[in-house]
Amino acid sequence: MVVFSAAGDTEKPGDAMSSSDSVEDEFRKPASPSPSLALSTPLRSSLNTQEQEFPEVISLNVGGTYFTTRLSTLRRYEDTMLAAMFSGRHYIPRDAEGRYFIDRDGAYFGDILNFLREGELPHRDRVRAVYREAQYYAIGPLLDSLEDIQPLTGEKVRQAFLDLLPYYKDNLERIVEIAKLRAMQKKARFAKLKICVYKEEMPITPYERPLFNSLRFERSDSEAKLFEHHCEVDVSFGPWEAVADVYDLLHCIVSDLAERGIAAEQQCIGVCDKHLINHYYCKRPIYEFKITWW
Repeated sequence: MVVFSAAGDTEKPGDAMSSSDSVEDEFRKPASPSPSLALSTPLRSSLNTQEQEFPEVISLNVGGTYFTTRLSTLRRYEDTMLAAMFSGRHYIPRDAEGRYFIDRDGAYFGDILNFLREGELPHRDRVRAVYREAQYYAIGPLLDSLEDIQPLTGEKVRQAFLDLLPYYKDNLERIVEIAKLRAMQKKARFAKLKICVYKEEMPITPYERPLFNSLRFERSDSEAKLFEHHCEVDVSFGPWEAVADVYDLLHCIVSDLAERGIAAEQQCIGVCDKHLINHYYCKRPIYEFKITWW
């Protein structure tokens, strides 16, 4: 708020202003040279921060790792966190040696600087980690560049396939929870689950009826309901419409569990042999997943 220090000043009706309006007016108008107008400490501090200037060479402490770069490098792209931090509008703490401190892991900050300096991209085995850092610092050009190279390009294609399975993430969580519960109950190092993975909605018909098998997608809705059922398994994935097949989905499940540090092995142990109607039986493949906890 604005404080008037002159002893003879008194508030007149109609002259009162809200504190927020006063602050906004002080930012919009140049400071008055009158000695009777004194700024309170919070406002003066804010104005000083706004007018902060930086040296051309900046020393940084990013989570305990030291870097030196030019101010223009940090401001290379306007709509980034680094450009905002070093715009002069924000307070940045310093360490005991006077370096500007950023409370972030500095392991990949060098890759961030290399891109800002010369547009250099990280080695493939660092792409995922640098991508996360680029998200934190909101460096759009770096994010776009990383998304166009491996392994992120492949991840985009894989995710497009997984988007066809709306319950994929939920099913993945169910696998983890069931495996953990069974291992805890049995005090065992591993747990086994039965998982059904099928691509097509309709069950496979007996080999002795190939004609009906070829026409299974032409059944009416009422006929299709005769084949609806749930296999007696822990988790079921499918169906989906894409070139990717069952083995592609199995690879996704195992790799996503591995990404979470969970070791998983799978093998086909047969098919669901439930009788549906007439000569039709469910022939969806059943896989046994072995989740090892240690």
